[in-house]
Amino acid sequence: MEGFYLAADEQTAWAEWYRALAESAVPPMRQMPRDLWRFEVDLEDVADLSDVGKLEAVGLPRPVPSRRQWPRFQAVGEALAANGWTGILYPSAARSESGVALCVFRKESDLVGINALGTPARCDEPPAPPSGLRT
Repeated sequence: MEGFYLAADEQTAWAEWYRALAESAVPPMRQMPRDLWRFEVDLEDVADLSDVGKLEAVGLPRPVPSRRQWPRFQAVGEALAANGWTGILYPSAARSESGVALCVFRKESDLVGINALGTPARCDEPPAPPSGLRT
């Protein structure tokens, strides 16, 4: 199942980016420049697992920046997708105290209910790592 991943705010987007770079040992400047997009999301049937209590209800721990957790999280996501959910709202592994992210399950090439707002902001230099970042 393919997913389209979005962060609820710019700090979480950059935290997830820094987390992915750290995991792959890629220097930030190797991934520059970047475009930072803003999207409007209007979806129904999104599973809300955005806090620890909701995660625990489906047998998941608080996310940490580690690929070792991914199989469990992906199994829950695949089950939700198979049962007709359009996506899943969850705490960011890179900013789990304050960041929230959304994975929209891609079943088609078009992402219905997701629209880009304007043009992206071009970033030639990486910003300072966000507060609360965990890699």
